[in-house]
Amino acid sequence: MRNIEIEKIVLNCGGIEDKLERSMKLLQIITKRKVQTIKSTRRLPGFGISPGKKSGCKVTIRKKQEIIGILKRLFAAVDNRISPKQIVENHASFGIREYIEIPGMEYNRDIGMLGLETDIVFKRKGKRVKMKKIKKGKYPKKQNVTKEEIVNYLIKEFNLEVGTNDRK
Repeated sequence: MRNIEIEKIVLNCGGIEDKLERSMKLLQIITKRKVQTIKSTRRLPGFGISPGKKSGCKVTIRKKQEIIGILKRLFAAVDNRISPKQIVENHASFGIREYIEIPGMEYNRDIGMLGLETDIVFKRKGKRVKMKKIKKGKYPKKQNVTKEEIVNYLIKEFNLEVGTNDRK
């Protein structure tokens, strides 16, 4: 029950109008899955965003084999390095500045130059008890995955270097 595993990964991009369409194409190419759009709940006049307007897109992947394949490619794009600041309890996040850094991806004129963000969610056995609607149980705090456990898991499974990230 103490073993940790990856629950899901979420890839997302932000943007409105034309950039949103290009972001959706990018996520479609990377994951070969259906892309969801995200509607804004706030007004940000500087970015031209108003409540209810589409302002981003995301893809959630839960299949273990797909997760491992995609994560290996995405970690290679960041030189198999991640900063300790990018890891917190139960999840780790990192960004990729340009999609052409991902191995196997070539420049696509229709997409242009875009980046994306990746969020990896970790869990232990028994999390379903907390998530179900009927007979919801308690999920004790000791079942949360700590930062140190995530670091050890990433080093062991993906041969990742966790330390200062001196990329610019």
